[in-house]
Amino acid sequence: MRLRRPTPDAAHDAAPEPVAASRPVEHGGQRLGELLLARGALAPAELDRALAAQAAHGGRLGAVLVADGVLEELDVARAFAEQLGLPVVDLSRQAPAEAAERLLPGDLARGLGAVPLGVDGDGAFLVAVADLAASTAEELARAVGGPVRLSVTTPTQVRRSLDRMYRALSDVEEQVAAFTATSGELSVGIQRSDVDEVAADDAPVVRVVNLMLAQALRDRASDIHVEPQDTRVRVRFRIDGALHEVLSLPPAMGPALASRIKVMGGMNIVERRRPQDGQIATSIDGREVDIRVATMGTVWGEKVVMRVLDKSRSLLRLPDLGMPEATSAAYGRLIRSPYGMVICAGPTGSGKTTTLYASLSEVNGVDRNVTTVEDPVEYVFPTINQVQINETAGITFATGLKSILRQDPDMILVGEIRDAETARIAVQSALTGHFVLSSLHATDSVSALYRFLDMGIEAFLVASSVIGVVGQRLVRTTCDYCRQPVTPTPEELAFYAEAGGAPKAQFWAGAGCHLCAGTGYSGRIGVYELLTVTEEMRELVVDPHPSHDELRRLAAKQGLVPLREGGARLVEEDRTTIAEIIRSIYLI
Repeated sequence: MRLRRPTPDAAHDAAPEPVAASRPVEHGGQRLGELLLARGALAPAELDRALAAQAAHGGRLGAVLVADGVLEELDVARAFAEQLGLPVVDLSRQAPAEAAERLLPGDLARGLGAVPLGVDGDGAFLVAVADLAASTAEELARAVGGPVRLSVTTPTQVRRSLDRMYRALSDVEEQVAAFTATSGELSVGIQRSDVDEVAADDAPVVRVVNLMLAQALRDRASDIHVEPQDTRVRVRFRIDGALHEVLSLPPAMGPALASRIKVMGGMNIVERRRPQDGQIATSIDGREVDIRVATMGTVWGEKVVMRVLDKSRSLLRLPDLGMPEATSAAYGRLIRSPYGMVICAGPTGSGKTTTLYASLSEVNGVDRNVTTVEDPVEYVFPTINQVQINETAGITFATGLKSILRQDPDMILVGEIRDAETARIAVQSALTGHFVLSSLHATDSVSALYRFLDMGIEAFLVASSVIGVVGQRLVRTTCDYCRQPVTPTPEELAFYAEAGGAPKAQFWAGAGCHLCAGTGYSGRIGVYELLTVTEEMRELVVDPHPSHDELRRLAAKQGLVPLREGGARLVEEDRTTIAEIIRSIYLI
């Protein structure tokens, strides 16, 4: 028996008949594509292209339309709900009831893509889905032991809700109690029993580390900070560029956590005073993950920071970075130069590596020999020669770059210019007919030129080799699900006007919702400034004492759009907030 199909006018408001365990849901007679055409959401030519792509690559029609940018997820969800005769639910405004996750086991909820919302007055279990197989309703009804009332939402809302509801860290307290009962504090000296404690798969400290890693991946965290303090061990995740405290553990666990992570990273667990670096390759929730580990001794013990690199995430293309059209076109021309050097400049966590990889994707081809030297190789390109730094084996950026020059390269990517020797070899490579792409830690594009001079590279070599510098930052974008009108403070409005922002009648900011964890932000976008090294700029660089202001004024005269102005443009477009621009981009 099918779900009762409401009339078209009530399709989004009427509650469907509860589904018993023996009654599977069947799709309505009208196809999704026909519904979208009838609603005017889709043109016949767009549907034909999507059907052709679906036939070639598989997948759901709705997913194909969203991936191609033809429709928004909500458009597809509404048509899908009409097809099934089900209501649409917005999980940003209707958050699951407290303890709703107890209705369904986490593995089953993720497997079915179903979000438990609670129980209605009739005793039916409310569940939101983004897709619906013939057996889904039956499996849900069997799992909860009663009738199920279904509604439709978007795949993104399902994924984010499940990540928020089924917290891996919810089991930490049990593991902490087990650790306290069986281990207590680790002794100062490393004993054989200590090694066993942090190596056995069922040891509490091992499980705590695994839960931290799983939750970090679900929360899209880029870094995990494990920080020993006087009365606790604080665990923080960096999500969308901002740190959030997620866990507080007893201080006795600090040495054990550090030792466990060092065992995973192939590091020396006996040495606790000197900083160490390591690397972990593992699989979490079926996704391949690389983790860079760095330890450092503090007055309260070893602090550990882990950089999480999710290899399952698709690489961004150059048009997806968020560069303005004119900047993207100019940068595209620079990276297609036959020789010279292009630098991506910015502080740690500003997206330099993402820009480098997007640039590689843009210019890579069978007619070019592209070779990289990186530390670490974050994403593997099947058609590019990538060299991993291994200082123990004598492979540094400088030695790796020297060996690449003997491999007949057309394009060389140097992951990061860290010292004068690497900078000098990179400059010489650019001067001898090779194209070099690299990153450099600097506050902006003009400061990157000064970094070369500070390293002792002669001004005339810098002027002759560098053809362009892109300075960049990452800013958090306003959550689309909970954004609302706001009135900025006078200080924010003054900053916005000074940065060149156009007058606006209305500003927007996220209020904080279930899907953005109450932050008001979801995801990040890049802000860029592109410095093109012209003949006039070269003359100024080789001047005996060029000032930063002189270089910046000339760059602005020749078309450079400063980072602050780029940030103001994003505020104009309601992509982010003034407060976020001040936090991420503010330059004196």
